[in-house]
Amino acid sequence: MARLSFRQQMLQAREDAIVSAVNRLLAEKGFEAMTVDEVAADVGIAKASLYKHFPSKEELAAAAMVRVLNRARAYLDSDAVRLLPRAAERLRAVVRWTLQVQLAGEMPALPSQNSTLRSALLQHREYLDRLNEVSERLGELIVQAQRDGDLNPALPPEVVLYTLYARACDPVPPLLKSTGQYDDERIVEMVLSTCFDGLNAR
Repeated sequence: MARLSFRQQMLQAREDAIVSAVNRLLAEKGFEAMTVDEVAADVGIAKASLYKHFPSKEELAAAAMVRVLNRARAYLDSDAVRLLPRAAERLRAVVRWTLQVQLAGEMPALPSQNSTLRSALLQHREYLDRLNEVSERLGELIVQAQRDGDLNPALPPEVVLYTLYARACDPVPPLLKSTGQYDDERIVEMVLSTCFDGLNAR
């Protein structure tokens, strides 16, 4: 792999800083409330400079979403997931990671059904490719976990997949955190229990 020039390294570092700022602002405020001015101010650059990297607010948000999906893909490839013996354990580990990322303020708020961001994302090739890849891999784990008898086989796999994806924007973890009664680890374990074990007494 060719080594990047100093200028390319600086441009890459600036883009990384921009995406990190977008990621945090999307997690805090959501797409509609976030402004390009806030992103530029957070990074410490002029808005015109920001637009040289990302031509629109939608492109900024898409870059943040792609970054999270890349992180999810890397986590699926990690030993922390791969070495777990059962598919259901791998799914649980991925959801645990998702909740930890959300509680750390690093999970962009997912777009609503009628948002302009959602429309833009449906046209964004890299985002769709990453989303499809992660979804397929999770889908394979879901089907295997159902075969193993660890997940309800009567549920269509896509229902389970959407339920797991919903944990990325679940309002319960930040609400519990705001009470100050529970640390992050306890919140994650409680939400994992409701997600995988349900609310019925056992």
